[in-house]
Amino acid sequence: MVSEDNIATLLAAGRRTEAFEALLAVYQDKVFRLSYSMLGDRAQAEDAAQESFLRIWKSMDRYRGESALGTWIFSIARNVCLTSISKRARSAPMDDAGRPKPDPPDRQPDIVRLVGRLPENYRQVVMLFYMEDRSYEEVARLLDLPVGTVKTHLHRARQQLATMVKEAESGVRRI
Repeated sequence: MVSEDNIATLLAAGRRTEAFEALLAVYQDKVFRLSYSMLGDRAQAEDAAQESFLRIWKSMDRYRGESALGTWIFSIARNVCLTSISKRARSAPMDDAGRPKPDPPDRQPDIVRLVGRLPENYRQVVMLFYMEDRSYEEVARLLDLPVGTVKTHLHRARQQLATMVKEAESGVRRI
């Protein structure tokens, strides 16, 4: 099994192509899941994951090992997704009052869709902690937040998700 240490060793030895292939094997699905969780759309997530790996390839020579390889990779992927979200927000359809139009309600709650409706700071913490199985400390390091803030964001995100699930089950939608 390939590990971060193996990949770092390949990078240090100048074996860039082998390192990238190993990195891709380990992180491809994880980067896609992070992208999907942040963007909520499969096609956009695929594009973001592809863009992330392109950026990783181009900047592999600059990786110095100052942070864990996974932290570096997820930071790149997160930034790609944030850029995509920003572009999407600028082109989102608006209602007559100038607010983004809400998504049509579904009959059954889709947890990924509900997580996608969380505020950005909560969504990132939830995705890293639950979908990527990161520890509080890893999430804090990835997002450059104190551990206490990560715990608070998770607590508040769970509360909001519980409310959204109840609303979805009862057919009520908060705007």
